[in-house]
Amino acid sequence: MSRPIQALIDLSALEHNLSVVRRYAPRSRVMAVIKADAYGHGLLRAAEALKRAEGFAMLEIDAAVRLREAGYRQAILLLEGFFAMEELAWIEQYHLSTVVHHHEQLAMLSAYRPRGGRLDVFLKLNTGMNRLGFTLEQFSAALETLKANPAIGQITLMTHFSRADESDGNESIAAQLQRFNAVAKGRNLPCSLANSAAILRYPETHADWVRPGIMLYGASPLPDKTADELDLHPAMTISSRIIAVQALKSGDGVGYGHMFRADRPMRVGIVAGGYADGYPRHAPAGTPVLVNGRRTRLIGRISMDMLHVDLSGIEDAGIGSPVTLWGKGLSVDEVAQSAGTVSYELLCALAPRMPIVT
Repeated sequence: MSRPIQALIDLSALEHNLSVVRRYAPRSRVMAVIKADAYGHGLLRAAEALKRAEGFAMLEIDAAVRLREAGYRQAILLLEGFFAMEELAWIEQYHLSTVVHHHEQLAMLSAYRPRGGRLDVFLKLNTGMNRLGFTLEQFSAALETLKANPAIGQITLMTHFSRADESDGNESIAAQLQRFNAVAKGRNLPCSLANSAAILRYPETHADWVRPGIMLYGASPLPDKTADELDLHPAMTISSRIIAVQALKSGDGVGYGHMFRADRPMRVGIVAGGYADGYPRHAPAGTPVLVNGRRTRLIGRISMDMLHVDLSGIEDAGIGSPVTLWGKGLSVDEVAQSAGTVSYELLCALAPRMPIVT
């Protein structure tokens, strides 16, 4: 019999969450972000569920090629662009789009001799994120260089917001949007600005293309709004079962280092699941978990393959009882908050040994 932990990927949830994106940004095309193996959900699996999106965005050129070879004809955007001259032939052959964000990329594009096609690019402006993109002073010259290059096809202007998720980020968003509009105005070029948080909170940023990521997978990008409140459905549920039960006396310790000690007699369930499966080792005692569909808490230190849960008040729990670590009934956002991280990290950290079911 196989170890009971598994990740259930709900393809209908991905489809539903895409419909939520369209509800918020009905006049924009959708560039579904499926980088990092679709945030741990599986590249081709997620692409099939999100096939009605007008485009896909990712980092890895080999993943983009896999999509093309699987038959997807949508726009496919490389979010960090290309890293070497030889990649441009692949970009042309597979009709990929690429972000251009520094002068070395402009130089490689100027030196490239296409084999008959033209390259579609997204020219990135750094409006305050200070991660990728040309500065305001550099941007116009970069755009003119691309316009003069016969190898270049469609040019789209883009930027990325640094504080769209914050409830008090209006001033920052307004400043970034003002900088972007200052260079985009009158250019008559398509634009792409909004990530998940901006899609939900700042309709003025939607423009021609929106780039949803985390919201597609059913997690909230907003700290003051839950996924349920936003009508987002969890696409990944990590479930397992109790494989042993221990009866503790007052004063007994649990797990490595006895980080938890019982202050009364209590029952503890041992669950098949640990940091080698992708569960965060730093999750503290008190992190929520569901046993038999009822809410309880983690206790003790997370082991490589096992973790402990408090069975107090769940008298019917025993060996074989179902456990939900996150997903349906328990938001990954809440687990991440307890563990001092973000849902993005938990979803992307799924271990290769984790069985996937759909």
